[in-house]
Amino acid sequence: MEKVRVGIVGLGGRAKGLVSQVLLEHEKCEITAVCDVYQDRVDWMADYVDKAKGSHVYKTTDYKDLLTRSDIDAILVLASWECHVEIAIASMKAGKPVAIEVGGAYSVEDCYDLVRTQVETGTKFMFLENCCYGRVELAILNMVRQGLFGDISHCEGGYEHDLRNSLLTGEERRHYRLKNYIERNCDTYPMHALGPIAKMLNINNGNRMLYLTSMASKSTSLNDYAALNPDKYQSKYTTLKFNQGDVVRTNIMCQDGTTISLILNTTSARPYSRNYSVQGSRACYYEDGHFFHFDTEFTKEDEERPESYLGNEMKFVEKYEHPIWQKFLNDGVRGGHGGMDWLLFEEFFNYIINGGKSPIDVYDAAAWMCITPLSEQSIREGSRPVEIPDFTLIK
Repeated sequence: MEKVRVGIVGLGGRAKGLVSQVLLEHEKCEITAVCDVYQDRVDWMADYVDKAKGSHVYKTTDYKDLLTRSDIDAILVLASWECHVEIAIASMKAGKPVAIEVGGAYSVEDCYDLVRTQVETGTKFMFLENCCYGRVELAILNMVRQGLFGDISHCEGGYEHDLRNSLLTGEERRHYRLKNYIERNCDTYPMHALGPIAKMLNINNGNRMLYLTSMASKSTSLNDYAALNPDKYQSKYTTLKFNQGDVVRTNIMCQDGTTISLILNTTSARPYSRNYSVQGSRACYYEDGHFFHFDTEFTKEDEERPESYLGNEMKFVEKYEHPIWQKFLNDGVRGGHGGMDWLLFEEFFNYIINGGKSPIDVYDAAAWMCITPLSEQSIREGSRPVEIPDFTLIK
């Protein structure tokens, strides 16, 4: 197999970006089918791909139509969060390799079902967490593996992104996130931070997350933003009760004593940040200051002159560039999200073509996705500590 023939399920904004910036351009990919519950999205995407490649793609509004097609080697699930597990399980049972976009689970049992199905069927599976392939994240992983950070004690990360406009136009845009913010109160989207951290801390590879506690602030920002912009948003949003707190903080204890702190902040007036930080015994990194501090690189006098290291991020990223990014920079950076998407799918296509271990496997997916329902439980129960399952026990 030289190319992976893919069927895409879910044709919203994420799919459009991936198709235009990665999938149509990737020499190891051929799009042979597209699917969405909305016919207009199916027609638009099929027409877009047909014109771009000069070929005809199969189109349907029922993902089950893809499961028996001989012209599909793998299924990409880019649909709404609540569909991910169902479609992935159906694909694996049909013997179709599958990759699912990120998003929290709706129950811990869904995570168990996902793992059990992959173990029972042996069908290839990958979780599409692109931030595991970020240039800075991989450089830090490289530094940690070389011992430059010493003993890691604490990591932080999150998803801080002003989505007020996106949420308040969710009904018109038919976006699933709005329903979640009305009905749920949890860390809906922990993976962008947790993925790189979990890889660095060897979660599911000798280390594991033991338990978490979560706390949510009150919800006021969406109502206030709607009231401030009456010409842009439906008046009902000024008083509608959004269950989702404006800020959700989740703290996680790991088996080796390391702690992880995650933040979700998507309805506040603020700039974008993944709030990534790593604290070791010999070094630290803070994303929002774009700086590293190393005992081996700085003197006491440097510490008293913070301008000597604030903003030094790229100096050390370039010095300790991960081999994946060394090659990528040499070949030419391509794809969306600063190249992360391209590297993610390069890994996926190589996995489907060549076999081997999944780069981000079903155990990773379950461990990271379960944070959402467990944070929901902890918040509901007054921030009580909640145990995190060890999905690797399923063999």
